[in-house]
Amino acid sequence: GNPRKFYTVAEHFGLKGMVGISLEYRLINKKLGTTVFDCVKDGRSAVRYLRQHADELGIDPNRIVVAGGSAGGHVTLGTALLEFDERGEDTSISCVPNGLIPLNPVIDTSKTGYGQAKIGDRWRELSPVHQVKSGLPRMLIFHSTGDIVTPYAGAKRFTELSVAAGNDCELVTYEGGRHGYFIFDLEAYRGVMKRMTQFLEAGGYL
Repeated sequence: GNPRKFYTVAEHFGLKGMVGISLEYRLINKKLGTTVFDCVKDGRSAVRYLRQHADELGIDPNRIVVAGGSAGGHVTLGTALLEFDERGEDTSISCVPNGLIPLNPVIDTSKTGYGQAKIGDRWRELSPVHQVKSGLPRMLIFHSTGDIVTPYAGAKRFTELSVAAGNDCELVTYEGGRHGYFIFDLEAYRGVMKRMTQFLEAGGYL
């Protein structure tokens, strides 16, 4: 719902030498006509902004990793998968990050997943599991089997399809656990931070 939710994650990796940024994107607002498509557009615009201002921000434009939880996980995947861009955007600047870390993401927007009612008839266009392709960035997905908001089955299927397409995609499974499990359990949070650090180090991002 707001960028403060990931301040601790940004700070954690900022202290390890990365540039940690927690981004804000538009949320669904029927009065303003804001839709999930706009959320995805904002995520893609944000990556382009970071690349365009890399020198100013002290960022290596070839080592940008995007992470997000729940709806933010959907926006994270959207930067690489869902081709919806703001009108007038300079699409010559790539919005595809060098790494993706979705946490309990909205990954399947069909009736068996989450989000179809909010998206409407065009749900498939914004469903990551239905848009898998080859050539995606390295991915590390966190999901809990007890998640009844964004069902675990979607993350498992997305990982299987991604690997079959030749992508480097790993699913870290947490047995049981509610939606956003690592927010409510300090040991689980520490485990997530440790595994994220390993992913970043192995990929040369950190």
